[in-house]
Amino acid sequence: MNRETILSIIVGFTWLESALGQCFQDPDTNAEWARIINNDTTSAEFSIEGSCCQESVCGLGCAEDTPPPAKGFGIAVMVAIAFFVVVGFASVFVIKGKSENFFVAGRSLPLWVITATLASQSIDSNALLGCATLSYKYHFWDGACLPVGLGCSLILNAIFLARHINRDGALTLPDVFAKRYGKLVEVMVSICTITSFLCLLAGNLVGMGAILSYLLSISPEGAIWMSAALVFAYTVAGGLYSVAYTDVVQAAVGWLGCMTLAFYSIANEKNKAPPPSIGFPLYMYPDDATCEMYDGVPCENDATACCYNIEKWCPSDDNCIVDNGAYPFGDQRIFHDQLTDAHALTPFPNAVVFNWATIFVLGFGNLAALDFQARCMASKTAKIATVGCAIAGCLTFVVGIPFAYLGSITRVYYGPDSARASFETDSCHIGLGLPTCALWLPDQDAFIKYLTNEVPAFLGGWCLIGLVAASMSTCDGAILAMGTVFSHNIMRNLGSFFPCIRKDLVNQKNLLSMARWIAVPFTMTSALIASFYRSSHSLGATGYLLIVAFDIVLASVVVPLFGCFYTKKPSPLAAFCAIVTGILVRVILEFTLPKDGYLLMPFDGTEFLDYGSAASTAFPTFFDVPTEQHWDPSVKGEQCEQPRYNDWTGVDSLAAPISALIVFIFVQWLERNGPLRSFAEDGIMAGYLKEGQSEYDDKAADSTNRTAKYVPNESEFHSNEVESAVEVKASDDTT
Repeated sequence: MNRETILSIIVGFTWLESALGQCFQDPDTNAEWARIINNDTTSAEFSIEGSCCQESVCGLGCAEDTPPPAKGFGIAVMVAIAFFVVVGFASVFVIKGKSENFFVAGRSLPLWVITATLASQSIDSNALLGCATLSYKYHFWDGACLPVGLGCSLILNAIFLARHINRDGALTLPDVFAKRYGKLVEVMVSICTITSFLCLLAGNLVGMGAILSYLLSISPEGAIWMSAALVFAYTVAGGLYSVAYTDVVQAAVGWLGCMTLAFYSIANEKNKAPPPSIGFPLYMYPDDATCEMYDGVPCENDATACCYNIEKWCPSDDNCIVDNGAYPFGDQRIFHDQLTDAHALTPFPNAVVFNWATIFVLGFGNLAALDFQARCMASKTAKIATVGCAIAGCLTFVVGIPFAYLGSITRVYYGPDSARASFETDSCHIGLGLPTCALWLPDQDAFIKYLTNEVPAFLGGWCLIGLVAASMSTCDGAILAMGTVFSHNIMRNLGSFFPCIRKDLVNQKNLLSMARWIAVPFTMTSALIASFYRSSHSLGATGYLLIVAFDIVLASVVVPLFGCFYTKKPSPLAAFCAIVTGILVRVILEFTLPKDGYLLMPFDGTEFLDYGSAASTAFPTFFDVPTEQHWDPSVKGEQCEQPRYNDWTGVDSLAAPISALIVFIFVQWLERNGPLRSFAEDGIMAGYLKEGQSEYDDKAADSTNRTAKYVPNESEFHSNEVESAVEVKASDDTT
């Protein structure tokens, strides 16, 4: 039999798509295949009417279209968004124009609000939608590492930092650095944290935009900008009161909806992961167990092998039960050795190093998250901040990790063995035994399609509302944090670095307005980043931008942050050197380490070979055809040229903070008997107190009992209220 006859047996004669032109990048390869498929020695292009490349070349059915979502999903989500916005605007009447109310909610938030708002910042679309998408595209731990890292961060914050942050009386996280290290470090930390949060906000805008784009049938870019405008509006109106109390509402709606959907799917789906492939006509089963499962029959060309039972499963072209043979032995919900064995997912690669790096980056990098620490500052007491972080970390595990189980369930409906699967025709892989159509192309909207098509509509809609609520809760926190830090910690200090700038450019009267207006360009910048990075990365934009966000502050900010509270006399020089070292190491390694974009280390084994271009017109060895028609990759001219994956991403993320820690400890040790260099007491390398900060005794009671000691900064506002304040010089121990 020729190839055209064999393919007609596999897929029948009912072609599904439009006419073909080019299926291979190389013109000669395309012409060779066209002559075979068209049975015409002069053809240069495919011309089978109604076919598609993967069907004509590989015998795989054309990918079926997914029905569009019902209009009710879009209506329900937009109603929920409108409700959240109304709640946010209502808080305008609470802040009453006071900056402390706007920035730290009057330092009055109780435990239940702190817990809800901390968990809402952690359980965002990066953690949920990113988790489900990554576990669908790859496997369980590729998605689960996101909520695991974020949950660990909150628990670490509860253990090491939350009580100190609360008692410090700061308005922003950079204020904590200003008190110990001075204005230069304060500004450096501000720049690093703002850059981090531009990426964090962008990742959440991508997640929210993906949902709105699919449900409302609008462009992804338009959905991103609409999301940014909606969240920006109520955030700048109500400040942290708006953010905190909308977070509570969003948490009540979102967590419950997401958890209900996750546990419903885990409990009720018949197939928790793709089962062993049933195959297609001429498909040879890999073992006796699979053969018995599907009542296989002896193969025609090899009577000792077992093949697909055409009479039972495909009695006619319009009555066939087939798949693509992608899982000969079936898939699993979770491979328990995925975090310990690089070859756990064979014949597919395992990003074991990058997954551990992700957990580390999120676990420690998130300690310098502006939104996390703003909520610790807003807590009524230090104990509330500590307990709230611990509970929120546990909630992150409970809500986030089940979403990783949904990845394997989504693969049942939209994975490589589903009727909706698409493959890159011009691809081969020796480890998979495929000369063509080796590379599966995951559907970027697969999880959203699962929610709108494969589960009860009520649960799917509830979960979508929960995902949007999760995105909004982090977006508003990020917008607020960036506006606050830029106005309070950068603009107020410009006069100290540039004498031509008025030192009272930002004062008590215009601080609130400045924070609101400056949030506009930051929101627009994040929307631009989100539009650019929608799905261009192998991780997907949500997961990728989340990791980038906290990679930035892990390299630069985290080490001196610990130094603030765990050294007797924090050294401004040590902090400065640590930040510079971390940034330099991170940037240098970013451009010097081998990185091919696949996040896979060059381990041995065929699973760590990248896909090559189409290698042969022969059939894979699991086709029941004469032996001479099987692909033999050892034959000259039929080799699959595959470079080995070589991406050391993750090593740089770990090396940068370690280098910063070494430098910080070394400089602190050198200055154990006194500073290496004396700085002016009122200079940019001298610590100073801001309004509301105190020289507290760490053994003292909660922040409600602290007595504020304020040293006016020469670049601070000069209102009558400040001029009448009692000036207290900071002690040597503090500076």
